Amino acid sequence: MAFTLAAPCEYREEIRKSRFLAVAAPIASAAEAQAFIERHGDPSASHNCWAWKVGNQYRFNDDGEPGGTAGRPILAAIEGQDCDQVVVLVIRWYGGIQLGTGGLARAYGGSAAKCLQAGERRELVLRQAFGCHLQFAELALFKARLNEFDSLIEREDYDATGARLQLAVAPAEREALERLLGDVSRGRERLHSP
Repeated sequence: MAFTLAAPCEYREEIRKSRFLAVAAPIASAAEAQAFIERHGDPSASHNCWAWKVGNQYRFNDDGEPGGTAGRPILAAIEGQDCDQVVVLVIRWYGGIQLGTGGLARAYGGSAAKCLQAGERRELVLRQAFGCHLQFAELALFKARLNEFDSLIEREDYDATGARLQLAVAPAEREALERLLGDVSRGRERLHSP
């Protein structure tokens, strides 16, 4: 079961005189992740290290720290907390004491994990895309009953007889939604892949 954050969160920690600030947020795309990093990064800090994950896509950056000591541990923290669709930025202000590669990995990964643990999480429901066409007379009833399911209308395109709906359907709800669609349309319509 995967989780994302319900809202942005942050965590502060001092480790051997270096200050660490971890900030995390829910995202839906790589572009949102990069925008968050650019908006929250601190140019005056020693390092702005980050990682993000959206489904099978992920990126991380050590921002000048020794290779594998910052971005990868942040990504490992995201995966270790069962998170997806999340970006984490860990900002470090160097305090004059070397932490070593193991110490850096623990500091960056630990700050990221504690930040994600402190944030309010929500279950991430993975939905499948389906389409259907309903006549105007059927549309209001279908939309009213759709609230009973963990499914969303992503797009509506109207034509002369009704509307073509693009739905995001939770896999566990597909059969029940298929029955509802059949009942509302009197067996005329079924869910189909877009």
